[in-house]
Amino acid sequence: MLLGLYPPIVTIMRTFDDLDRKILHHLQKDASIALEELGARVGLSRNACWRRVKALEEAGVIRARVTLLDPDALGLGLTVFILVRTSRHDPEWLDTFAAATRSMPEILGAYRMTGELDYLIRARVADVAGYDRLYRALIRKVEMSDVSSSFVMEEIKETTELPL
Repeated sequence: MLLGLYPPIVTIMRTFDDLDRKILHHLQKDASIALEELGARVGLSRNACWRRVKALEEAGVIRARVTLLDPDALGLGLTVFILVRTSRHDPEWLDTFAAATRSMPEILGAYRMTGELDYLIRARVADVAGYDRLYRALIRKVEMSDVSSSFVMEEIKETTELPL
């Protein structure tokens, strides 16, 4: 994103109103909702609703519209959290780590952390053998001091909806 093209988030947050929040609430639940229906739900005409949605997209508040898939139906029933510690904290290592994690479709999220843990990775694989393949591929690409993993036994809550 080029600097200067979008107002800072602080400015965007100040300009939000209840209608914007209602629009975002409904779009988070179903991004395929027709503009007529969305407008009716929030009390706007189709055109007024469209203008607000376009403004939210142009401001970068709406980053993308996606389809959420059922991982179990696709044979990706195991969620794994991979905890990474490294003895290297230089930009070159971080670039290598970022490139490696971005290149592996099983990795859904990678986060630099505070505290005793350096990085946390969230991945989806078919089973433990799938995790082992992912682990082996990852350690071939990136030097790490310590890697430990935890497998999700039960998903209690999983959502993409942000609190508005």
